[in-house]
Amino acid sequence: MKAGLFASACVAAVVVSSPVLAQSGSAAGQEDARRDAASVGEVVVTATRRPERLQDVPLSITAFSQEDLTAKGIVGYEGLARETPGVVLNKPTANFNNFTARGVATNGYGANLQSTVAIYIDELPISTIGNTTVIDPNLFDVERVEFLRGPQGTLFGSGSLSGALRILTKSPDLSKYDASALVDLGLTGSDSVRQRYNGMINLPLVDDKLALRVVGFYRHEEGYVDNLGTGVHNANTLVDWGGRAILLWEPNDRLSVKLLASYEDSNPKDSSLIDPRLGRERRRSDRPDLFVGKLETYNATIEHQFDGARLTSSTTYSRFDQKFFVDLAGTFGGAIAFGLDAWAYQNTFVEEARLASDPGGRFDWVVGGFYLDRRLDVDYFYRSSPAFLAARRITGLPDEYYQRQFNYTDSHELAGFGEVTWRLDERFWLTGGMRYGRVDAQGFVQGGYNSNYLTAALTPGFSGPLTITQLSPVAGLKAQGSKPSFKISASFRPRPSVTTYATVSTGFRTPIINAFGGRPSLVNPNDLVIPAGADSDDLTNYEIGLKGRWFDGRLAANLAAYWIDWSNIQVQANRVSDSVQFATNIGAARSRGLEFEILAFPRSGLTVGFNGSFNNAKVTELSPAEAAISGAVPGARLAAPRFQGSAYVDYGFDLSPRARANLSLVLQHVGSYPGMFPRVPGQPNVVAPTYGFTDAYENVNATFAVNFDKFTVGAYVENLFDDHSLTYVHPEAFLANRFGTMRPRTAGVRVGYEF
Repeated sequence: MKAGLFASACVAAVVVSSPVLAQSGSAAGQEDARRDAASVGEVVVTATRRPERLQDVPLSITAFSQEDLTAKGIVGYEGLARETPGVVLNKPTANFNNFTARGVATNGYGANLQSTVAIYIDELPISTIGNTTVIDPNLFDVERVEFLRGPQGTLFGSGSLSGALRILTKSPDLSKYDASALVDLGLTGSDSVRQRYNGMINLPLVDDKLALRVVGFYRHEEGYVDNLGTGVHNANTLVDWGGRAILLWEPNDRLSVKLLASYEDSNPKDSSLIDPRLGRERRRSDRPDLFVGKLETYNATIEHQFDGARLTSSTTYSRFDQKFFVDLAGTFGGAIAFGLDAWAYQNTFVEEARLASDPGGRFDWVVGGFYLDRRLDVDYFYRSSPAFLAARRITGLPDEYYQRQFNYTDSHELAGFGEVTWRLDERFWLTGGMRYGRVDAQGFVQGGYNSNYLTAALTPGFSGPLTITQLSPVAGLKAQGSKPSFKISASFRPRPSVTTYATVSTGFRTPIINAFGGRPSLVNPNDLVIPAGADSDDLTNYEIGLKGRWFDGRLAANLAAYWIDWSNIQVQANRVSDSVQFATNIGAARSRGLEFEILAFPRSGLTVGFNGSFNNAKVTELSPAEAAISGAVPGARLAAPRFQGSAYVDYGFDLSPRARANLSLVLQHVGSYPGMFPRVPGQPNVVAPTYGFTDAYENVNATFAVNFDKFTVGAYVENLFDDHSLTYVHPEAFLANRFGTMRPRTAGVRVGYEF
């Protein structure tokens, strides 16, 4: 099979000389409609919690339909980030995702900090803190993906400090039977096979009243990184499977009830992080590093149409089980065996109820309430290894784990929100919104034990029994915060096809509790004691934008310029002696930038697109004490490229009356940026040995696809020029393998069919 796939890849490489597209069964007709000049700018989004034309929303938004995703081969977060201006994805390995928007990030890891971009699947927020596993959701058969840039605290709460990513699943069709399948077979390098299988079936059970939609998927993607420590070739293989079922009941034209159940099991067999000193795509760890996630979700959404307004109630319960196994031997240069095996169990309940006016009136409004109850249990098991313990004759442990600690955190968020748009006339309207929320979180230690292993292992000649200390249950401090977020904007339409706007909006993150608050260092008792936690930070975004169409719809553009003031910044710090992570606050930063999206239709069948962003983000205020604890310096760059962008060309033409072909090319560029602050926390005059920049890199994708009514076949090449640039730099020394890289050249075929 590998030989056959390789042959297909060679054919694809000859047929096309670059980037990304394979279409679904009815894609040709939908592409024609999408490219029709009259339809440009008529995309409908629900970013304001009510359906509105994208052109009328005073926000910078990039929207992807299912056809867009399929056409561009986007199956996960990487594709979304590369196609969204001002956004980068910090992805050291599968299931470890942390977005940065508009330069609002101090590093790409965000240990112990709430993410600055909120990720939602329907109404469920799945992003938590930066160093928590965040699953790669399957994007087959979704209604739409929306990436909102700028703070979204008014409608989406804490965690949407610099943006929000919304993945909206597709509802059942009550009137017709439908089914589709998409198969993707590819080859990475010379011997790494990619297999992706997706299927959907839509079943009307009672005509125009009741329908069921079921989606299933399976991915088996062999890795491309060799682990020299475990001896496994292509160690970072990913196996991901799951599905969802949605039942929709509409007994009349005013009431609808939608029930959803979904499950995804994402199981990477090892990390993708590498050590370039070992050679290309190589790493070394004593055993596989694991970042495994299983997400189970249940949702009930009830909607009722009143005269003039629509009531929506969405109730969600989810369970997210995680494994976080990592070799930490890099902390001490590999001198001793040192690792962490952590199991996490997160249960989340979310309720949101909102009442939105029917669009089109003089006043459009939405009011609602939000409640979140989340419990996160984390079992920290710090380990040595049987071989190291035996070689050093260290005894006294029940097994290889020298420390066990059982923790859990209870957190809650309660908020009320509202937004109103006042249309003074057809050309001018004002929008104002506010959210007032209260958040709290409290950590608990349920028990466990500790030992003097680290001190003993680092002492030459030590042998014999260790001292075991039992940990008593402890209730941590309760972090609480309450504050408003607001948004004010004015929109003006100088002509029917052009909209301009000016917006001021705010955002914040919840207070953070340090799990090890109050703990001294066992390696150096004179080192700092971990503080209790970090307060909320504050962010204000000033933005102007333009959205429009010209030349009878042959040219469309979205432009946005912003100035962001960010103060009392939550940052990650690391204690020098043992690399224990904790959260704290430091001074202020500023981010300024320009985002653009341009789409042109110079002739029938030809589409040319450009998108990109310029950004300048740096620290502007910092006290000496803040510099010492964080490693920051005045003027330090934040973790974002100064320029990134992509160019897209797609040409569609008829091969025959029944066959339409598409040839597409995408070139993406991401500039270099730092992975952390430049100094060692606690040693402000010492440049951190882990300080480094990602590479500036280009990614080129190509696709040639042919649509035969219900059947589509396409050949593609990703990373055409086999760029091996470093796209991620881990900020902490405890990892010996600290660098993420692009997936090597991958070529394959996609086959889609609609029944």
